[in-house]
Amino acid sequence: MNVEDLGSALGYECVQDQYEDTQIRAGYTSDLLSDVMANCPEDSILVTIQAHKNTVAVATLTGALAVVICNSRPIPEDMVEAARGESIGIFRTEKNQFDVTTEIHAQLSASG
Repeated sequence: MNVEDLGSALGYECVQDQYEDTQIRAGYTSDLLSDVMANCPEDSILVTIQAHKNTVAVATLTGALAVVICNSRPIPEDMVEAARGESIGIFRTEKNQFDVTTEIHAQLSASG
């Protein structure tokens, strides 16, 4: 599964599309950014409701490739700009974190 598949295969809205279409190796779901910093694996997708530029900073520190914002949260322009500067994809969906996590897990398992 590649970053682009978050939009094309899973149907999440791409909010920031200036990213490298790199292979995703894992996922991590959390709203506590200190937890993300300590546990999010490199080359992963971060699933959260934390829609602000600090989320991008944490994604950068961990080596996450993209962030999926759940529950149709509004995404501020400074978050989009920060993600663009770091080449981190930003996606949004109306789905909750549980559903998104299970979808990503299934897609990662299928792509092996």
